[in-house]
Amino acid sequence: MHYLNLIIFYLTLMVFIFLALQAVYLAIFSFAGHLRTKKSYPESNDLGSFVIYIPSYKEDGVIIDTAIAALAIEYPADKRKVVVIADSLKPETLEKLRSLPIQVAEVSFDKSTKAKALNVALQQTEGYYDYALVLDADNECAADCLYKMNNAFKSDYLVVQGQRVAKNTNTNFALLDAVSEGINNHVFRKGHSRLGLSCALIGSGMAFSFPLFKQMMPEVTAVGGFDKEIELRLLKKRIRFGYAEEAIVYDEKTAQQATFANQRRRWMSAQVHYMKRYAGEGFTQLLKGNVDFFDKVVQTLLLPRVLLLGIMPVTFALSLLPGQGLPSVYWFLLWMITYASVLFAVPSKYFNKQLLHAICILPMAAFTMFKVLFKLRGANKTFIHTPHGQTSATP
Repeated sequence: MHYLNLIIFYLTLMVFIFLALQAVYLAIFSFAGHLRTKKSYPESNDLGSFVIYIPSYKEDGVIIDTAIAALAIEYPADKRKVVVIADSLKPETLEKLRSLPIQVAEVSFDKSTKAKALNVALQQTEGYYDYALVLDADNECAADCLYKMNNAFKSDYLVVQGQRVAKNTNTNFALLDAVSEGINNHVFRKGHSRLGLSCALIGSGMAFSFPLFKQMMPEVTAVGGFDKEIELRLLKKRIRFGYAEEAIVYDEKTAQQATFANQRRRWMSAQVHYMKRYAGEGFTQLLKGNVDFFDKVVQTLLLPRVLLLGIMPVTFALSLLPGQGLPSVYWFLLWMITYASVLFAVPSKYFNKQLLHAICILPMAAFTMFKVLFKLRGANKTFIHTPHGQTSATP
């Protein structure tokens, strides 16, 4: 019995340390996101040229509006070009796109990926541009987005991530997704930037020096998580990322539980893939002084927050059982620190009555994420499409 108690103690200690590291990480960058610093990059009159790539796989429902919105961005017309990458679009959609003053790059693959689509579009892009901006098929940029991006680039960054915010919060799941995006912006972008680290890329609303993008993309072969592959490749070369908080990109949030689960399965599978691939190299790069790369590898070890929020009260409840290792007070403090760190990172605009209703489905969301853990096998080898334009009002 004595040995059994020792085994239980050390097992619970390992779990506690693992969860405590997650809580400390969140707490540090959640607090850092509130540190005062200069509000924005200096205004620049030296305007660089942008090519805007919009990959669109079976996105007939939204791509026309997205292309029109991209054309409406306030920036000199001779310094921006819109390229829609049309993959498996309907003939009538292609006809409407061709009537717009944009380039339509048609692509077709046995197995479609965003990386493949962008590489074909790069080959078809004529002329020279200073920067390349990647959007999703449902994204819409604020009118001054390119000006704010340009200011960041003129501050000596080669990679710039804009602030992606929710376009819709019409269901409880959409609101949770919007809040999650806001927390990510605060912790992984704003908090990191405040401490002098590179911000995290998202997959859209991100822009690159065009020569760098053209040189890098042929090396990117990811099926899922292509933004993570880009991050790790560039950070290994010590290329830092700037966060253009004022460059707003509106993104459609997942409104339905099934879509939420599908999207998270894709994200988690990519995270596990890159954790296995780069975990050892992360420590090697840290010894070489590459903190940005190490920090990115650490992020692959972090549990999804919805799952983390669900685990904390469960571990505390289990600690109340007799003979369960660490005292309950440790688990209670860990629970409180985690919840406080997350709440501290939630944008103030989301603190309303609707959020209280959305919180009620957190257990369902956490259980959904738990089930996803058992469906990750092979997900990173298959393109998992998240459809847009499905903003049903049903919670």
